[in-house]
Amino acid sequence: MPENERPEYDAERTRAMQPVRPSDTASERTAHLAPPEEAAWPSEEPDEPDASPAARDDQAARNEPTVRNVPPADSITRALGGRVEPPAPTVQSGQSGPTVPLGQSEKTQLTSREELTRALPDGSGEATQVFAPVSADPTPTPPPTPALTPTPAPPSPEPARSPWSAAEQTTVFATPVAEPEATVLGPVMVDPEVEADEVAAAKKKRFRRLGLVAASVLGVLVVLYGLDILISNGNVPRGVTVAGVDVGGLSHSEAETKLRERLSPRLEQPVKAKAGDVETEIDPKAAGLALDWNATIERAGSQPLSPITRVTSFFTSREVGFATQSDNAKLTAAVEGLRPKTDHDPSEGTIKFEGAKASAVDPRQGQKLDAPAATTKILADWAGGGVVELPVATTPVKTTKEGVAKALAEVGTPAVAAPLVIKGEGKDATLKPEQIGAVLVFEPADGGGLTAKVDPAKVSEAAGPQLKETEKEGKDAEIVFEGGHPVVKESVDGRGVDWEKTSAPLLDLLKKADGREVKAEYKHTPAKVTTEQANKMGIKEVIGSFETGGFAADSGTNIRVVAEKVDGAIVKPGETFSLNGYTGPRGTAQGYVEAGIIDNGAPSRAVGGGISQFATTLYNAGYHAGMKDAGHKEHSYWISRYPAGREATVFMDPAGNSLIDIRFQNPDETGVAIQTIWTPSSIKIVLWGTKNYDVTGSTSEKSAFTEPQEIKKTTKPCAASAGAQGFTVTDTRTVTDRRTGVARSESRTVRYDPSPKIVCEEPKPAGG
Repeated sequence: MPENERPEYDAERTRAMQPVRPSDTASERTAHLAPPEEAAWPSEEPDEPDASPAARDDQAARNEPTVRNVPPADSITRALGGRVEPPAPTVQSGQSGPTVPLGQSEKTQLTSREELTRALPDGSGEATQVFAPVSADPTPTPPPTPALTPTPAPPSPEPARSPWSAAEQTTVFATPVAEPEATVLGPVMVDPEVEADEVAAAKKKRFRRLGLVAASVLGVLVVLYGLDILISNGNVPRGVTVAGVDVGGLSHSEAETKLRERLSPRLEQPVKAKAGDVETEIDPKAAGLALDWNATIERAGSQPLSPITRVTSFFTSREVGFATQSDNAKLTAAVEGLRPKTDHDPSEGTIKFEGAKASAVDPRQGQKLDAPAATTKILADWAGGGVVELPVATTPVKTTKEGVAKALAEVGTPAVAAPLVIKGEGKDATLKPEQIGAVLVFEPADGGGLTAKVDPAKVSEAAGPQLKETEKEGKDAEIVFEGGHPVVKESVDGRGVDWEKTSAPLLDLLKKADGREVKAEYKHTPAKVTTEQANKMGIKEVIGSFETGGFAADSGTNIRVVAEKVDGAIVKPGETFSLNGYTGPRGTAQGYVEAGIIDNGAPSRAVGGGISQFATTLYNAGYHAGMKDAGHKEHSYWISRYPAGREATVFMDPAGNSLIDIRFQNPDETGVAIQTIWTPSSIKIVLWGTKNYDVTGSTSEKSAFTEPQEIKKTTKPCAASAGAQGFTVTDTRTVTDRRTGVARSESRTVRYDPSPKIVCEEPKPAGG
């Protein structure tokens, strides 16, 4: 018997070859071998499911493997013209069991009929299908070559004609090709229990290895945690800063030393602060501020026991702040002392003019320091080394910086680029660039801008004197006294420049570079008191008068000037007369001279002295005429030539501003005319109108006397005075209406200061 046909080789083939599941697909029946044409291929493969049961039982009894042809993928593709993708080759035994793929190294391919014929030991040329043995060992080892024993196909009841010859339907076992790159086509049987055990064992081993690693890491961390506790116990926690100074990890004493070294110089310097748009400084010593070192260190604390906190402290920082000792009274005073700098009212943006140059004034919102919140902020941040932001309450403005800049470019700058000419009737007025800025007014507008306007009064003030010759001055109707009786002097209408109309086109002209001329518009100016009005006022009789005297010559001059100004004045029905308003400024330009006055109870001199006597005379004339008091003020010291409690003083500053005035109202439906009669020794004022009231007056006894103080003067001139007592007095006026008979009483109590006793002394010699 040939060596490769021994029974032990059959056993090896039985163990190595796994049966292949039957299939009736065309790809599985396609052979790579070209069988002889005379051979006949059975219509069904021995292991196909539709084979007869008797055949399957007989095959199983012989313990023969069931096989099918497993052509290589490329051979099948060639056989089918490249149209079929072959299934993966499998091997299946006659017994039930898993199907396993063949290893790549165990594949055997015979690509032609000639190669198979040469492989057959008897050279019969009969077609065979070759199956490679399956090895449990993954390492490919070539088995001995078995004898190729033909296996006849079982008879079929109704054999169908096969496209293959009988020789092509013969199955032969061939020796696998032992090539390194040979591949077994088909699944390989694996025991699932063995595989599960191996997987479980691998997982258990992996988990045990991970557990050992985790335990090792945890042990190292525990050791490090213990060492960290021993080393840093009681220290300041890592990552802690105080006022920007890192003290983390230091002992409390070391931390305090470091803080004192780093912060002490800073704490002696002024603290920079900012309140809104104002920068300022705070003196910490004056504000009673000091650092509480112990409390600051205590606030920092000690190292925590939490391992998580300890680990994170290596990568984070924490500002704990500082503790402050403060003197509340000093701190409050220091904060309030900032207000003159920090607080300001809102100011809208505008355009200012300096000569012929226009510039923008940016808006500034108002602000007021929030003192309580500022105090809290200072306590929290004063030692931090930065700028302390002090809270303020703000008041918004309407204009914006951009809006102001636009007004400057469109109006301000062009307006003062060239002169402006106002052409009058027979004469022109020229406004120079330096004057133009004064006539422009800028007001806040919606949208943050400015609205420019021309002020007609300012235009009149600048150009009026130049056009005065072109105007005709009007004149009010006057009451003149001829033969001791009032006579109406006719009024005269005037003709002057209408500054409202003349100023209307100026704004557009001021925006232009040339053609800056405008024609003056004129209008008739009727008298304030016309002749007809004066005749209807009922000024026909004396309704009240009063006279005083005893003034000095220089005072008399001033009394004469003011009397001439007031003589003939008319007070219309319901109108209020003001002495300061009617006369205007009373300076040397108006003819007034320096005369005696009383200054703080002592005699002194000033321009316009003596006018108070005219005021007292006018007050008493109105008192007896039944006029209504609209405001007056008595002298501080009683002057003996005036009725006690029934006198008045007036005062205007050098600029002509009224500070103390006398005013009365005409309560009737008829007018009142003022007549003044001056002599070098007296002044008499008579009020003319229609007599509707009877007036009486009474004065109480003086009371509540106060003694004068002595004042010694060494300056010249010095007028000695014995002084006079101060006292209190009450005056009562009773007014009876002739038309109704109704009477009313009015009382006024006046307290006079004592006039000081003036003692004149010679000045002491220098160095004496």
